[in-house]
Amino acid sequence: MWEWLNETLLNFRNCFSRQSTFNWFVIIVIGLMLRSDHLGITSIVRELNLAGNSYMTMLHFFRSTGWSMLKIQSVWLNIIKSSPFVIRENGKYILIGDGVKQVKEGRRMPGVKWLHQESDNSADGEYIRGHMFGALGMLIGNGTKTYSVLIFARLHAGLNALSKWSGRQAPENSHVVQMICDAKMVASNIGESLLLLDRLFLTAPMLQTLSQAKGLDVITKAKSNAAAYFSPEPYKGRGARPKKGKKIKVFELFDTHRNHFVNKQMDIYGKSKTVRYFCIDLHWGKGVYRKVRFVLTEINGVRSALVSTDLLLSPCQIIRLYARRFKIECSFREFKQVVAGFSYRFWSKVMPKFAMSKCNDANQTNLENISDHHQRKQIKATVRAIEGFVLFAVIAFGLLQLISLQFDKEINRSNFRFLRTISNNTPSERTVADYLSKYLFMLFRFFPQLSITSIIVDKQFLPFHLFHDSSA
Repeated sequence: MWEWLNETLLNFRNCFSRQSTFNWFVIIVIGLMLRSDHLGITSIVRELNLAGNSYMTMLHFFRSTGWSMLKIQSVWLNIIKSSPFVIRENGKYILIGDGVKQVKEGRRMPGVKWLHQESDNSADGEYIRGHMFGALGMLIGNGTKTYSVLIFARLHAGLNALSKWSGRQAPENSHVVQMICDAKMVASNIGESLLLLDRLFLTAPMLQTLSQAKGLDVITKAKSNAAAYFSPEPYKGRGARPKKGKKIKVFELFDTHRNHFVNKQMDIYGKSKTVRYFCIDLHWGKGVYRKVRFVLTEINGVRSALVSTDLLLSPCQIIRLYARRFKIECSFREFKQVVAGFSYRFWSKVMPKFAMSKCNDANQTNLENISDHHQRKQIKATVRAIEGFVLFAVIAFGLLQLISLQFDKEINRSNFRFLRTISNNTPSERTVADYLSKYLFMLFRFFPQLSITSIIVDKQFLPFHLFHDSSA
């Protein structure tokens, strides 16, 4: 297990301009995987028994220009792609995208803005102050357990002013369009892919952006008030041909076509359920009118309308794939609880204080007033540190998932951690992290020849020979 981790991390060496920079990357990733508390960089120093001066050096590392975020993302994507646990559908990779909002109270953090909180929990406020991330994952599994291993998560809001500083056009304000652009970039590197999204993403701008992405199709859900159009009637007159036919409310088909529904027993969310479904191809999207496949489903009286831009998928495939979309929600929960991937605290003293009024553009206006080159550089470095920390946490969390699938038998045989109820033969990310943390001594005692061993020991408070003493 340690040898596999060593070999995997060495793939990132070319992403760093210097060996010392790469060494700190290894330390941070392993520290995020193993730390037992979530108190920032201090946790990594304590968990790996590093020297006290390592703290400030690691803080400077996140703002360093000695590493390339795009190169790291590319290497991490290739590691996931080459995994034997990747799940495909009709030869296509299965990507899952979603947004996640993280509360941040820091008033000098770039990218922070007021965000509307869509929650049914009465304890949650209507608005929160924080960062909006767009995350993309890939579906992997070993037959008994399925994960959505995260590829990356980047800020999708609050950075318009930074783009203008670089002379670039400000990114699309729409989180939906940015998500499609991220998936398009990934699909161009790995090949044909299916992207699973929730119903928030079914918009006309999404279809317009998707039409420019080759090898990428989307499976999502329509809202209850969605309207679509039948195919246009044959036209033999002059002028432009019509793009759409008769308009219809999608959910009206549950009543008008109830005799056309088919009953089938399917495995949904790990349980066998009876699904009533009806499939029809309609045109959707104002101004776009793209033909998409609607699959109207009814499970235990709950009605839904699934949508697929891939017309070759069967209704059962669309239903089964959309049920897998929830895996990214599970990844978000474990990502926060196991590695605390959003526990960063990077800020800049040159950053204008965040406005307390609920105005989404207040912070942007403050940033646009900054003209000093040095101040702009510091704010950009802070944004880089934030996105870099999240990316390193994504890699640490993904390595735990890959270890869980590949070394499940070895971990289960050790019986190192009491579990009152074993729900799955494949250990969870939390179990893998505890296992590695408990047996960290084996890395120093039995694998001194590994690169990651020498990297960690070189920065530790105690000399190496105290860990590797043959007379002990």
